[in-house]
Amino acid sequence: MSPISAIVRKEIRSYFVSPIAYVVASVFLLLIGLLSFLAVATASNRSLQMLRGQGSLPDLNLNEIVFRPVFANMAVILLLVVPMLTMRLFAEEKKLKTMELLVTSPVTITDIVVGKFFAAFTVFAGMLALTAVGPLALAPFAQFQWEPLLTAYLGVLLMGGLFLSAGLLASGVTENQIIAVILSFGGLLLFWLFGWAGQVFADSAFGKVLSYLSPLEHFEHMVKGLVTTSDVVYFTAGIVFMLFLTHRVIESQRWR
Repeated sequence: MSPISAIVRKEIRSYFVSPIAYVVASVFLLLIGLLSFLAVATASNRSLQMLRGQGSLPDLNLNEIVFRPVFANMAVILLLVVPMLTMRLFAEEKKLKTMELLVTSPVTITDIVVGKFFAAFTVFAGMLALTAVGPLALAPFAQFQWEPLLTAYLGVLLMGGLFLSAGLLASGVTENQIIAVILSFGGLLLFWLFGWAGQVFADSAFGKVLSYLSPLEHFEHMVKGLVTTSDVVYFTAGIVFMLFLTHRVIESQRWR
């Protein structure tokens, strides 16, 4: 077994030994379920209104009126939920004084950082996979396109990976889990607001740079069913950069 695999298994086991994974997954699925119910109820009401007016069942685009709003609002849920998945990854090690044992064990810091990231990403991907129950349950009763839906799921995975890597960095700079959550949420919210600032300076090169740095701009493209190289490169580069910063932080603490 490779060092990364061993760390991934250890961290996943830690998630499910403690109540963290269960609580975070419950909150995540509850919010997604509520959003999905409201979107379906809205589509149903609109269909009934058009039926009364036209006398026949309308041809509604479920991808447009049901799934797209759910995925668009899912970004806000990630902003709130993902920091809770990463808050303990390094902070708990420092609090329990096991960080010294970890960094002096026969594994590299790269193995540690990558292993912890993939453990959190695996848990997140499992949570996200459970949300597919909704579209699968709706499929026998309604027609919709799966391709835009899968593209939106890819966008959520990439956005979640970026948020997880940022949360891992926040957990690496402190031993207090609450502070890690606040740092993670604050940093992600700052990048979130780059899109708004980019609209304010839309006519300048500075505004274009801010818009590109905003994860929301790239996420919205995928929610609409569009996959571009620039969007994939943005998320991939962001994840790698955050993991690199985490590596540097942990390495600097190793020699204190």
